[in-house]
Amino acid sequence: MKKTLMALAVVAALPVIAAEPDGAVVWKAGELKDYGKKLAAKVDEKKLAAERLGTFGNHSAMTVHREGDGEAEWHEVQADFLVVQGGTATLVLGGTVKDGKTTTKGEVRGPSIDGGQKHPLGAGDIVHIPAKTAHQLLVPAGTAFDYFVVKVDTP
Repeated sequence: MKKTLMALAVVAALPVIAAEPDGAVVWKAGELKDYGKKLAAKVDEKKLAAERLGTFGNHSAMTVHREGDGEAEWHEVQADFLVVQGGTATLVLGGTVKDGKTTTKGEVRGPSIDGGQKHPLGAGDIVHIPAKTAHQLLVPAGTAFDYFVVKVDTP
């Protein structure tokens, strides 16, 4: 009888033990690859398509597909983590945004970067870009570049 009650208690507790914690999300590699294909059909005049996957307190996640160079960017309080899913690009990092204009509060964009360092990127690479750091992705003509990005609001 004790064994039966113990077994029932364990079985009853399984949903509690196995439940995902609030806010937990798992993005599988195949799902992210499918986003790249889906976004390719939505590329805009800037040769860019993106989809926000979620917002979680001080950070958000999105997936991005590029078929051309991005604008130079500088974020006052936001750091970026990029995980390259496919394709190649050159990340220009550091320096200053040339002819930068404030596009939203705490964000400056422009056509290029003066004085940055170039870093080649490919599938599997991971990049952390601190807040207050100019950055720009350059994508070779006729190619595509897919990546997952987490944007983190810093104090």
